[in-house]
Amino acid sequence: MAEQQLSLFADQSPAPEGLRYATDFVSPAIERNLMTRIAQLPLQPFQFGQYEGKRRVASFGFRYDYTLRRLQDADPIPEWLAPLIERVAAFGGAGVRIGQILCTEYDSGVGIGWHRDKPHFDQIFGLSLGSPCKFRFRRPAGAKWSRFTLEAAPRSIYQMTGAARSVWEHSIPPVEALRYSITFRSMAERA
Repeated sequence: MAEQQLSLFADQSPAPEGLRYATDFVSPAIERNLMTRIAQLPLQPFQFGQYEGKRRVASFGFRYDYTLRRLQDADPIPEWLAPLIERVAAFGGAGVRIGQILCTEYDSGVGIGWHRDKPHFDQIFGLSLGSPCKFRFRRPAGAKWSRFTLEAAPRSIYQMTGAARSVWEHSIPPVEALRYSITFRSMAERA
């Protein structure tokens, strides 16, 4: 696994504080296995209240219900994800406990709009499988936006904490070929 320092390019802001990225987090063989397993899940169109997204998802542990605006219990996290969860938690550092998993299928031409993950979650990790993607970040900077784009390679992982998690929004423009992602989330402390 090669952890890369996120560099500054002339046409964009520095990487958001709290964004960490590493390539080759899993091998090509593991990637193929994970993609097969995700494709076999009962994936459903993403529901955003009354709207239905083009990407298909399966949630484990918890899922966020956009109509009720709260977390709901979801199916238990599958055992086949346990070794991967251990590796992701180790990548995140001491004390990381993954409580929620979201498996997502992005068909060719599908992306995700600007958003921040819900405050019910703490640290966010994403494993990118299949097609590469542009993982875009933005935050207000006066009357303009500060922007940063991470070229997320297949088999790479990112981690969002701090400002990358709570200040910057992120999105993925439509992908050119089939892409899967596994999002691992730790849970925020409840007051």
